[in-house]
Amino acid sequence: MSKLNIAELNKIVLESLDFFSNSPVPKLNTKNFSFGFIVGSGNAYNTGQIIFNDQKALYANESNFNNLLKTYHSLIKEKVLKEAVIISASGEKDAIWEIKAAKKAGLKTTLLTCEPDSSGAKIAENVLPFRKIAEPYTYNFSTYFGMIISKSGEHAKDIRKEIDKIDSAVKKVNFKKYRSFAFVLPDKYEAIAGMINIKHEELFGPLMSLRAFSEGQARHAKFVHPSKDELVISFSENKYFGEKNSRLEINLNKNAGPGLILAASYYLIGLIQGSKPPYFKKDIEAYCTKTGAIAYKGKNKFNIIVPGN
Repeated sequence: MSKLNIAELNKIVLESLDFFSNSPVPKLNTKNFSFGFIVGSGNAYNTGQIIFNDQKALYANESNFNNLLKTYHSLIKEKVLKEAVIISASGEKDAIWEIKAAKKAGLKTTLLTCEPDSSGAKIAENVLPFRKIAEPYTYNFSTYFGMIISKSGEHAKDIRKEIDKIDSAVKKVNFKKYRSFAFVLPDKYEAIAGMINIKHEELFGPLMSLRAFSEGQARHAKFVHPSKDELVISFSENKYFGEKNSRLEINLNKNAGPGLILAASYYLIGLIQGSKPPYFKKDIEAYCTKTGAIAYKGKNKFNIIVPGN
């Protein structure tokens, strides 16, 4: 097990909210971007969907971007597609080749990142830097949260007040007694369901079940097997999903934006994390120092605690 003092996700959420309460984010106006590609890996992809959800865009990730550049080559040549926005907290890894590929295809490149001195930042034509705090590798809450509220206009102080209400509401919930967990989110926050599913992969993997769906997705046979051992968490009334006595409805501000939904979800995941064996703490050091970089064909180790800025 790592000897480092690795905080659970809920503690990082609170630290991030306090940080952004004292260091407000700048306003991000996406109307300045031309019709083009929004590119990101993992939760950067979902963040892009949230930030650019009110305008025309094509979304791409590390697996399909090259193919999409070929598919839409004629539209790029005709200047219908003019730009590629690459979102990457680190500005490294896949972001580097994605920027190079976009430039080679004739697209203007913009990088949204928390590392303005990164390899990607050095080659992108435009860089929009964001702030972050120090967090364990893969958590990436402060990184993408800052980007999201820079667009949504939500205030970290207001979100912190809502999280404090949640904390009071769930004190009697015994997360330890449940074998699995599921989130059901309003349809407009489908991208955050994707972010929750990625957190499951990173924090628990095959060791524990944590699922997330939009309400629309949940109707499609996701709860064929209801169980009293699965706690179903929602941010609105849940009439249909999971065993009736194993549902947790969290009442949030009616005007809840994506920043609040993300913070609330990650906060609850952190409470779940703290109630279970320290899976992440046990395995993250070996991943960062031995196995993680191999898939990127690199020799550099990852930081177990990624520095803030």
